[in-house]
Amino acid sequence: MIKITFPDGNIKEFEKGVLLSDIAKSISEGLYRNKLGAVVNGRTMGFRERVEEDAEVRFVDFEDEEGRDIFRHTSSHLMALAVKRIFPGVKFAIGPAIKDGFYYDFDLEEKLTPEDLEKIEGEMKKIVGENPELERYEMKKDEALEYFEKLGEEFKIDLIEHLPEGETISFYKLGEFIDLCRGPHLEDLKKIKAFKLLSIAGAYWRGDENNKMLQRIYGTSFPKKKDLDEYLERLEEAEKRDHRKLGRELDLFSFHEEGPGFPFFHPNGMVLKNELLKWWRDVLVKNGYGEIETPLILNEDLWHRSGHWDHYKENMYFTKIDDKDYAIKPMNCPGSTLVYSSSPHSYRDLPIRLSEFGKVHRHELSGTLHGLFRVRTFTQDDAHVYCLEDQVEDEVFRMIDLADYLYSTFGFKYTVELSTRPEDYMGDLETWEKAEESLKKALEKKGIEYRINEGDGAFYGPKIDFHLMDAIGRDWQCGTIQLDFQMPINFDLTYIDKDGEKNRPVMLHRALLGSVERFLGILIEHFAGKFPTWLNPVQVKILPISDKFNDYAEKIKKAYEEKGIRVEVDDRAEKIGLKIRQAQLNKIPYSLIVGEKEEANEEVSIRKRDEGEKGQKNYLEFMNELLKEIEEKR
Repeated sequence: MIKITFPDGNIKEFEKGVLLSDIAKSISEGLYRNKLGAVVNGRTMGFRERVEEDAEVRFVDFEDEEGRDIFRHTSSHLMALAVKRIFPGVKFAIGPAIKDGFYYDFDLEEKLTPEDLEKIEGEMKKIVGENPELERYEMKKDEALEYFEKLGEEFKIDLIEHLPEGETISFYKLGEFIDLCRGPHLEDLKKIKAFKLLSIAGAYWRGDENNKMLQRIYGTSFPKKKDLDEYLERLEEAEKRDHRKLGRELDLFSFHEEGPGFPFFHPNGMVLKNELLKWWRDVLVKNGYGEIETPLILNEDLWHRSGHWDHYKENMYFTKIDDKDYAIKPMNCPGSTLVYSSSPHSYRDLPIRLSEFGKVHRHELSGTLHGLFRVRTFTQDDAHVYCLEDQVEDEVFRMIDLADYLYSTFGFKYTVELSTRPEDYMGDLETWEKAEESLKKALEKKGIEYRINEGDGAFYGPKIDFHLMDAIGRDWQCGTIQLDFQMPINFDLTYIDKDGEKNRPVMLHRALLGSVERFLGILIEHFAGKFPTWLNPVQVKILPISDKFNDYAEKIKKAYEEKGIRVEVDDRAEKIGLKIRQAQLNKIPYSLIVGEKEEANEEVSIRKRDEGEKGQKNYLEFMNELLKEIEEKR
């Protein structure tokens, strides 16, 4: 017999090898019907799997992340079977659940079209109606290789060959489709009541551009049609907010074949970027940061010392100077350590806070590039704080407060994640455990809820990650705080302690905008291009009713410009209605209409973006109101 412990503390005994479905039914048939699977001793399992030992069991539904993964992983198998029926010659790669949906990669002679997606959806509905059983079974590695060699499934063979010798491999059979798969899956296909295939994309096998290009179908699925409809509405709204589209329309930035993945910022985009950075620089100065600038190119030896050569080389660009090897920096931290080490420090000097708006270059695969969200060069609002061990907690508190101030300025809600030691890490376990414990204690003492993201830390230290929630409910990983005991060792950083002995500082890495370019992309989509007045490239557009009032418009413009307001006059010989529409399309916060009455009374007729007419006001009185709005970052 084995003991099963439930979340409420209740314990039941079952025979060893009991099916999870039978455990669920022992509680109630209703629970069994409403749940999708379970988490057993931390591992997600399906109802058709057996429990062989004492376990803690928590049943999950679609509201749980594990439940959604079961649901959508099964959906990817459903789609794969439909594709096999329509395209019998297809070869299968991988088909995981992902955030908000699933995908499957196929090797097909035919180029898939949107019309094909409709056919595949139709076949999926038919299969759900048939409700075939999802059967799980196991094979030894050599049996599995033989089986898939007969089928000519080269990608499955590749996956099996990379598995350890002697490992037992699980498979799932759905109708005519058999997949190498850990699972878990739904027991009942009819639970997949609502699904939609969304798009087709190219994807290299194993993400390597030297491998074969496959066709990837993205889809999503829900237990209820209402949930699917709401999700599709959000997607439609997201499409309207696409920063690449708005970037073109608002003339903010562009991309060109001459520099794939390298953004070109236009004058409007530079205003947006510079206003953001000007404000953030002022905030950092008030918070005790000194700004530095370090070179873009540094010699190879530096990157060996920092650990980037061993842990990050494939993401770096290289060059030669005077026949010696150099690298273009992918991160700013090694340069910052050289600034710190350029003069001696006492314990009385610490903490030393150094900020840097450093341009970095990272090699990203062409298939992963995506507007400002994934580029090959970007600016980081980096900072490196050198402090004593007993100052770490206070410095982390200060950084968290800074993050809160930053994100609340733009109306973002956020969640926090603690990312722990990755497989490819630098240093010893004891130091890592100390670093992770320090960050945990700081978060808990600050009273901040967080989740653990196992294995996603930087190679040199654990990190606190901030996830922003935008105006339409999407999640963006943004800022980070990293605790690093390794780099001070690698660069032999020291300070003189109160006993006159050399000691090692602790290094904190901090980027809260993260990639400035990516943050701008997030802002564009969050505000749908309608930026707060203080950030908008053009804050006021003055619209004369006819050219008779151009001089009055210019007088107002001059007064506003002298106060630092970004203002333009639309003096084209066009009807006022067209000028108003153009200002709306350009998402200008305020349009000021001037004609005979306004000139006589030294007034302006005010139109506010999204709110329409706001009446007349003396142009200097309105100017002072506008300056207050800009100053307060409303």
